[in-house]
Amino acid sequence: MPLAPPSSEGLAEPTPRSEIAENVAIDDELVKLKASLAREKAAKRKMYTYLVKIADELKTLRNESEQLISAAEFARKAWYEGGMWRGPNVLPSAGGMRSNTGRYKTSGSGEGTTNSNHSRGDNVASNMPAGTSLVPRAPVSLSDLFLDLVTVTAFSRVGNAIQDRGTVDAPILAYFAIFWQIWSKEASYSTRFDTTDISSHLETLLACFALLGGSLSAYSDFNSAGCDRIMGVAMFVALLHVALHARVWYWFQAGGEVDSVNYAVKRYAVFITVMNTLEAITWTVGMSLKLDSAMRPWVFLVGIILNLRLPQGFMPNDFHAACSKRGVLFILLLGFNLQSIVVVASPYFNYWDPTTDQYAFLFLACFLMFMIKLLYVDDTYAIAPQDHALLYNRAAGFFFHLGNFSLLLFTTVLGSGLNLLTHSFLAAAAALPSDAKNLVCGGFSAVVFSIAFIKSMHIRRVPTEPKHERMFFVAYFTQFVAILAVVFITARMCFTNDMDDGFLALLMRNEIEMLAVLVFFAVVLVALSWLDEAVELRLYGDGAVASEYRVEPFGFWACFKHEEPLQLEAMALERNRASMLAQQSPLLGSSVMSFSNSMYSSFANLSEV
Repeated sequence: MPLAPPSSEGLAEPTPRSEIAENVAIDDELVKLKASLAREKAAKRKMYTYLVKIADELKTLRNESEQLISAAEFARKAWYEGGMWRGPNVLPSAGGMRSNTGRYKTSGSGEGTTNSNHSRGDNVASNMPAGTSLVPRAPVSLSDLFLDLVTVTAFSRVGNAIQDRGTVDAPILAYFAIFWQIWSKEASYSTRFDTTDISSHLETLLACFALLGGSLSAYSDFNSAGCDRIMGVAMFVALLHVALHARVWYWFQAGGEVDSVNYAVKRYAVFITVMNTLEAITWTVGMSLKLDSAMRPWVFLVGIILNLRLPQGFMPNDFHAACSKRGVLFILLLGFNLQSIVVVASPYFNYWDPTTDQYAFLFLACFLMFMIKLLYVDDTYAIAPQDHALLYNRAAGFFFHLGNFSLLLFTTVLGSGLNLLTHSFLAAAAALPSDAKNLVCGGFSAVVFSIAFIKSMHIRRVPTEPKHERMFFVAYFTQFVAILAVVFITARMCFTNDMDDGFLALLMRNEIEMLAVLVFFAVVLVALSWLDEAVELRLYGDGAVASEYRVEPFGFWACFKHEEPLQLEAMALERNRASMLAQQSPLLGSSVMSFSNSMYSSFANLSEV
């Protein structure tokens, strides 16, 4: 007999607990799905952020690559391309500013111009043959080098006046400042604009004529006709730059957008034209005064002040080229000083064979010059761009240039003293001349102080780890104490009377002994100047590794706020140098570093504005 199917009444109803468990499971699943969706959204959002950053970096890299190619194409162009008397063109390294909206124009676009409205090298990517190396134009051209030689010749004439007078008086200081500012004007223009056309060569030639003409009157005082000639030279160069920058304004008078290079060039040209016009008027007034007028020294003061340029970012310049020009001028001055010593000694050696003592004296003089060269700050590569005085704080940049002026001045003073010392030694004088002693010891003391002052303008970096930080502080404190000690001792040697018989007098009993003491001080300072590098190698062994630890700023100007535009330019310089080192062969060495630095503009070298 078949079983009857169970009735619906006999089935068990689901219990409320099972329903709750099922609902809980569904809710957990929903929570997991929502969390998974949230994670996926977050991952996609993060990926999108990364993609945006990568796109920005690729855009920046493309702009930088275009600038590098533009600079390379500019370097490969023939000097007469575009016309021998063509209008002014902004250097790629001075006009290659970056923008989020694209690259700026760097050529003049004023009315009536024949220049193209795009920068040099805009379309060179398709025209350059494969494998073309990006070789930049040299930061110091042969014309610049010739101007440097003429400038050092003028400095040497001032040094001859110092040698004859045995001291540095107000006219000597004023004339030296005039010659240095003429060189600064030429360097300022050549680090911003192309100077390979005939008009620029002609202007440089006229400036060289002016420097040579002015140097012939370096012996004059304020109440003489030679002083009028110096003021005439300064007025002539000022008018040259009025015409030069008025021509720049004419070619760039259309200006363009506020953030464009054309607009910056226009403002720069107007500012320089106005300042040089005021300077020319000042010198004209000074030349019209009577020779015995007490106002003549004040005219020089006003003219020199009008030549000073406060750090304002009218227009960037080629940072690497500006650093190279300063270094070349200083090295040439050292070379002229050494040559002058040999010239003083030559008449004696024409008739007598040099003795061992005479060889030793000349070798010690050369040794001293070489040690000063090692003490000199090669600020192009020795300092990271973001820590350079010119790229950290405008006040630091202003005092940085004053330090370079004092370094050139007192190097000239040192050379004059060495000439007197050489003459005294070869003439076998019975006593050490006081003028030679004062100029050599005082000049050496001031040179060391100037180099230390320039170094203090830069920012140093120390590690955050306390033990390592203390080691770097000890190194810097040791350098500071040693520099102060050498400056103080040599300054006391300068002011020691001939009748004194103390310890300092024992250091200056004769020419060789005094020169050997100064060489010893220089060797000690050079060894101590490498102390922080030695600590870095001891702790980290590699500069790239050390840069990851040495991050805390240390220095006088670190107390002040850094300026954001300058730091952005410094970061661009550093990134470009690193990218070039990664792309090029290591065998290219420092030339690659020179190229990488010269491709970016800098708002910082503004005392040359």
